[in-house]
Parts: sequence; structure tokens; C-alpha cells
Amino acid sequence: MAKATADETEEFGEWPLKRLMTEVCGSGPKSADDMTRAQATEAMRRIFAGEPDDTTLGAFWLANRWKRNNPEELAAYVDEMCARVEYAEPDADPVDCGANYDGKGDTAILGAAAGIVAAGAGTPVVVHSGDRVPTQKQDAYKHVLDELGIATELTPRDSAGMVDETGFGFYYQPAFNPAVDDLFERRDMMGVRTFVNTVETLANPAGASTHLGSFYHLAFAKKVVDTFVESEFHDLDRVIMFQGMEGYDDIRPGYTKVAEWTAGDGGSEGDSFTDYEIETPEYGMDFEEADLEVDDVAADSARITEEVVTGEREDHWRDAVALNAAFRIYARDDADSLDEGLEAARAAIDDGSAAAVLEDLRAF
Repeated sequence: MAKATADETEEFGEWPLKRLMTEVCGSGPKSADDMTRAQATEAMRRIFAGEPDDTTLGAFWLANRWKRNNPEELAAYVDEMCARVEYAEPDADPVDCGANYDGKGDTAILGAAAGIVAAGAGTPVVVHSGDRVPTQKQDAYKHVLDELGIATELTPRDSAGMVDETGFGFYYQPAFNPAVDDLFERRDMMGVRTFVNTVETLANPAGASTHLGSFYHLAFAKKVVDTFVESEFHDLDRVIMFQGMEGYDDIRPGYTKVAEWTAGDGGSEGDSFTDYEIETPEYGMDFEEADLEVDDVAADSARITEEVVTGEREDHWRDAVALNAAFRIYARDDADSLDEGLEAARAAIDDGSAAAVLEDLRAF
């Protein structure tokens, strides 16, 4: 990792990471203080410039992990990242699906199939990921799409064109977010996730007005929403999050929580945040998470995707994909309810619209 020169260091303020560790955030989980926005901003600028010593950077990441970042800090990190992202907005306004980039290892990735089905129903969808991102370095969106024969190593401009041409688009992290991709080696050496794993999913490379994500605990969903609100870069209209499998944006079967946020008119005072529970059997997902386990996540997910979107499957895989697609349709307000979204998703499979999207993606 390249180090900054003394002249470059002088461009920063008075808070190198070592000082932040000593005086603010590094004293321990219970005694550490939160950083101001200015301090967090300076820290992220220094990280992207390659200025911190490797040991100091690792200690800072670990301290942020045990301290737990608040939305103001996360928003500062996000905004500094977004200032370095190459954005390419399609004419369509898609749903931005930000799943954990370090992937899944046990259950099938359903988001490719769900996005294709949603696109077939008229809801454009964007997904994005890297390639074996630390720490898990497991299968993500890219690897399923590769198995399907869909181009993934695209420029942001081509990714936007894919959305407008097919209704579904993939953005490749090294192409649109090289500043974060450059941190790969240092992140890999950490051995644990850092706040970078959170903020990279919030890049929103297509400039979408709707974000769909997942959470383990409801408090994290609220933190993500508050991060978007605190962000000076993002200006979202709607965020939908649910409890996902393995931290991914595939809804967990059974009793699960959903969080919704809608921006109000005239500032954050009119914002609306609600959470509620659903029982997925009421929407066709009447099975256990173990029923969605596969042997080879990328290859099996691709095979299941093709079989579902082309109408070859009538089993629980179709039901799981349909509900996940319904969430995307509902998130964009293309359906007034999940039931209506589910009806649209099933129709897109039955009438061949989803299969046509897959064909277009392979031809792109």
C-alpha cells in the first residue's frame, strides 16, 4: 500500500489515525468516544491516500469495529468514498440492491433471479459486487452472473447501458469504486470485517432513488437509514431492508422483520420509518432456510436462476425467487403491496418476460 509523502500529509488536518486512536476512538469498547464528522472525514481521506502506517490502519479498523460506528461517522466514510466513485446513471431509475460483497457460502444467491424476474415485471434492478472480497471471499453476484454467461467486468457506462437495454444491470466494484478496491490487500490481512464492508454496499453506483438491503438485527437497518439521511452525497426517496440469509439480500424464510423508510417533503422532519413482521409462508415461502442450501453456491445458484426464470421449476425455488422479486417491485412502488408484487413476479415468469430478460442479458 503506497504511503503519502510529507507534502501530501500536510494537506490533511490535525487528526492522523494514530492520534484518533490515542485520544478518541481507540481506548476500548466502553470508554471510546465517537468521532466528529470532520474527524471521520479526515480519517477516510488519509486511508484512501495510503497515508497511515499499516499497523495503525489495522488498529483503527479494529477499534471502529469494537466501538461500533454511529451514523454520522458512517456517513462521513460513505461521502468520502462516493466522492471517488465513478457514477453512471441509467435513464431508468432502478432499485439499488446492496448485498454484502464478501458473499455467501451455504445458501443459494437468489438476487440475480429475483432481479431478472422483477425486470421482467417492469421494475429495473441494479446489483453490484466485487470479486472474492475480504473477509469471507465467497460467492457474490458477480460469480452467479459469470456462471450464467452474463458480462460482469464492465465499465460503469456499459453497466448503465445494460440496465436501460435489459432492465437489469451489474456494476463491478473495481471499475466503479477503485479507491475501495485498492484497499483489498490491507482488508484481507485484517482477518475480520471492517466498516469498509458496510460502506461499500452503500455506494449506489447507478444513482438510484431506492435502496434494498438486509440486516441481522433491526438496529442495523435503522443505522443504515440514518447513514443515508446523514450523508451529504446521497438523496434517496426510499429504503427497504429485511432480515436476510447470511447477511445477503435474500429474505430469510419464516418469521422475519422488515424495515421501511420513506423520505418526507421539506426535510427529514417528514421522514417515515416503520418496521413490521411477516410470515413468509403467507407469501408462498413455506419451508426452512436449510431447504435453500446448495453444494456450489455460484454454479447451483446460476442453474436455479435459469430454471426458475424460464419456468422450468414449480417448486420452493420458484416461490423463494418470486417473493424476493416481489420485494424489489414493492420497494420501487411499482406495486402497492407485497401481494401485488408477488402477483406481478409470478406473471413475469409465466408469460416469458423474465426469460426474455435473461436472453437479453446474455446477448448484451
